[in-house]
Amino acid sequence: MLHASNQGHGRRLVLAHGFTQDNRIWGGMDVELARDRQIVAIDLPGHGHSATVGANVTHGAALLGDIGGVADYLGYSMGARHVLQLAVDRPDLVRRLILVSGTAGIEGTAERMARRRADHALADQLDPADGSAVDLDEFMESWVSQPLFGLVPEETQRLDLRRQASRQGLAASLRLAGTGSQAPLWDRLATVTMPVLLIAGSRDRKYVALAERMAAVIGPNARLQTIDDADHAPHLQHPMVVAGIVRQFLDDIPA
Repeated sequence: MLHASNQGHGRRLVLAHGFTQDNRIWGGMDVELARDRQIVAIDLPGHGHSATVGANVTHGAALLGDIGGVADYLGYSMGARHVLQLAVDRPDLVRRLILVSGTAGIEGTAERMARRRADHALADQLDPADGSAVDLDEFMESWVSQPLFGLVPEETQRLDLRRQASRQGLAASLRLAGTGSQAPLWDRLATVTMPVLLIAGSRDRKYVALAERMAAVIGPNARLQTIDDADHAPHLQHPMVVAGIVRQFLDDIPA
């Protein structure tokens, strides 16, 4: 079973975080949204208090649905892949779906295998067979300083919380649930019939293009919102802006 935290009252919105994060790293967006709804923030497999849970994305999505039940679901990056998997596997549980910097996976076999090798190589830095693991502080500093993420305010980056992570848990997440290990979902997107909001940072051109393509395949029940002056973690760079967009979507679109 996955660990979850709860705050607020009202319609349930389940939050699924990104890699190296946990249920507390939402930049304050979770607190803002809890003003008028129940927020259930999950620790995904390998992270936070779910560090000892090992699961691929399919199994992790099922565990997520066991905790969240019938609800609206929002996922960021790795979390977006989990909530999308849940939406195609258990659409009866997902009233409305919000994907922040999400993808439906890597289609090409060669590209997917290359990403899998990269994921496993990164996992070997954290949990090598010979026990010579990389310093976790250095790993986290290197991870969050990637150009992909742009400049994220220190107070929302929460390196203090990320440094509490389990090396073994993160390594298992990379090996089991990395993008290279997940079967792509592009051919199942047309089955997604609940309302969908796709969010991407305007400077994150790769994920803007992925969001545009997903919206086109899903069809008229999907809408796309880009966040100005943002990169791969728009909810950490502009948490109140993203919270406002999410609230408007949930208020405007009937479940």
